[in-house]
Amino acid sequence: MRRISAHKIAETVKTLLLDANFSLSQDVLKKIKSACNNEKNPRAKMIFEQILKNENIARREKIPLCQDTGTAVVFLEVGQDIRIVGGNLTDAINEGVRRAYKKGYLRNSIVSDPLERKNTGDNTPAVIHIKIVPGNKLKISVLAKGGGAENMSALKMFPPSATIKDIKNFIIETVISAGANACPPVVVGIGIGGTFDTVGFLAKKSLLRELDSKNPKKIYQKLEKEILADINKTGLGPMALGGRTTALAVLIETASTHITSLPVAVNIQCHALRKKSVVL
Repeated sequence: MRRISAHKIAETVKTLLLDANFSLSQDVLKKIKSACNNEKNPRAKMIFEQILKNENIARREKIPLCQDTGTAVVFLEVGQDIRIVGGNLTDAINEGVRRAYKKGYLRNSIVSDPLERKNTGDNTPAVIHIKIVPGNKLKISVLAKGGGAENMSALKMFPPSATIKDIKNFIIETVISAGANACPPVVVGIGIGGTFDTVGFLAKKSLLRELDSKNPKKIYQKLEKEILADINKTGLGPMALGGRTTALAVLIETASTHITSLPVAVNIQCHALRKKSVVL
């Protein structure tokens, strides 16, 4: 059985979160550059140029892309043939978050209680999702999820009689109602199926995908393409000030569900999609 130390996990989480907060991944940059090149609206084009300039400065000077350095969401794919030694897995992840936000002078945005509103002072605890998989590898993915776009997300429990048009309208209306609050152009993560609790996870998990990737099923590939086109036809544009590109990508993840249910979740992500992954 392969051993992985808790110290190594903590250091890896720290490095990933710093990197995520200081630079966008190449797939996100590619989409933003493409949108900038295709934009005809002068104001929208200027906004895209400012987004790219901001990213370049943040990457070069190792400073946050955005003042909202987010909730630390950590996804783990844990090989069943590994053993964590030298500490507790959850503690190691939170220690990594703690180190990253201290070293990078990142804003601490987490309160310990939703009503008492006392800041924890180190951006912990992280939101942790664990999946057990075959093998002896450990994949760690982090998402620094800002509050503005997160607050614009929505979930609806449709009856199974709902049509694809009903689902599309709900998703598009969610993006439109988000307006400038979600700092478009957005990435739209969508979960369909599962239960009330799992459909939100599916929507969040979809944001880890490459933006050019497609759902493996043709029915959802078609739906991703149609929803993206319909969102961009709204003309909302970058920062909701008009333009061709309101969304950079639409990503759908699905799960089996109960015969009486058809849950749909929309997790809105701003243009600063801060995600990083590594396999140990």
